[in-house]
Amino acid sequence: MACFVVPAAEAIVAVGVLHSRAKKAETIKFSNSETTFENEAKTPFYKKLKWLANLLWGGSFLLAFEHLWHGEIVPYFPFLTAAANPSDATQMLHEMATVGVMMAVAVTVVWLLMVAVSTVIEKQSLKTAKSAKEEI
Repeated sequence: MACFVVPAAEAIVAVGVLHSRAKKAETIKFSNSETTFENEAKTPFYKKLKWLANLLWGGSFLLAFEHLWHGEIVPYFPFLTAAANPSDATQMLHEMATVGVMMAVAVTVVWLLMVAVSTVIEKQSLKTAKSAKEEI
């Protein structure tokens, strides 16, 4: 009924953190004019955080569309059909607490795996570049 709200709320938090981290990264980038290959090869954390936000927004949008398709979301107040009836509202909150939280956790775990894989790839490319530089 409203399980898409939990990943959307996490996406809002992720975007807020993303914007604050991006501003700090730009400030550091302009204050430190030296760029090295090591800094260029690494993906900044705020870009990795953008991956999480995109995953969460995409999943929330698809879930909201699915709920719209099944008539659980309507274009008039209270927008969620379950919110109109108090007994349905408790079921909706239970679904949000169980299914919504588990979906948000699953997306976050997938993102953590993506970050781990990208970190390993960055380290391997840095190691390869250092060994190629030493050969020259």
